[in-house]
Amino acid sequence: MTLSTSSSPINSITGHVFDERARNALFNQVKSQQGKLTATDIDQLCKKFSLTQEQLLRACLPVASLFAVAPISQFLVGAIVVGLDKDQHAHFYFGANVEFAHQPLSLVVHAEQSAINNAWLNGAKAIVQIAISDAPCGYCRQFMNELADADTFDILLPKQQFKLAELLPAAFGPKDLGNQYSLFNPAPECTQLVSSSDVCSLLVDQAQHAYVPYTGNFSAVKITTFKHGSFYGRYAENAAYSPSLAPLQSAISQLHLAGLRMDNASIERVELVQTEGAENQLQVTQAVLASYANLPALETYSLRFK
Repeated sequence: MTLSTSSSPINSITGHVFDERARNALFNQVKSQQGKLTATDIDQLCKKFSLTQEQLLRACLPVASLFAVAPISQFLVGAIVVGLDKDQHAHFYFGANVEFAHQPLSLVVHAEQSAINNAWLNGAKAIVQIAISDAPCGYCRQFMNELADADTFDILLPKQQFKLAELLPAAFGPKDLGNQYSLFNPAPECTQLVSSSDVCSLLVDQAQHAYVPYTGNFSAVKITTFKHGSFYGRYAENAAYSPSLAPLQSAISQLHLAGLRMDNASIERVELVQTEGAENQLQVTQAVLASYANLPALETYSLRFK
């Protein structure tokens, strides 16, 4: 750790935040860990600066906002999920909004989606808190309502705290469509690949773990970079349909959380897997990719699952 101790990174309620040097150092650490602070990191930071976990969480929100890519709105939003792993250890999963120039605004990734997606892809089993730099919009409140822990987790703003039911009364959710499962509490895995040509096995695995109770399109994206490995994204559906997160947006969000960009100097390959007979992600994937110049041609596969 190389954080400065010249000022204490206490949340805005107490009037102190990370100084610029400390904020940049922490940003670089989170970036190197692809958008995550582990339970060990959190413990070390809390001890170093004499903070509670909640104080640290709020103090990290300006760092989360540094990951935002907002060419349209210029409004940078950060979010952090406190997620529990299988051993009940709490980790911080960062997220930020991602916008796509010259494309419909409906294609953006909201910061809350980004952080939840980050926790989901990294194997978090439960969500106990979501901290956000600004109040969540209705779209994000609906996206959060798909979570298994929607009734219990806390939503922390810089100076306020809520339960989701306070922000989304008379909510519409999975059970209204007869879906007894939810994001982070999916149906037991029952899909098996019938046939695959040269599709990466890790990409197929990501598709099989997509949350698709409404269309059954087990779908995922793999973005391969020249120097920094591969980034995956899964399809995450929502009972209200519109807040569903497409697999390409899921993958691009992860790419940005590693401090990388979608450009032809970085991206070697983009692959999309869908379920044969249930495909619905090609057009949205092509539209997002059209925001970038000179990327490699999209490779698509329709696979049979049973």
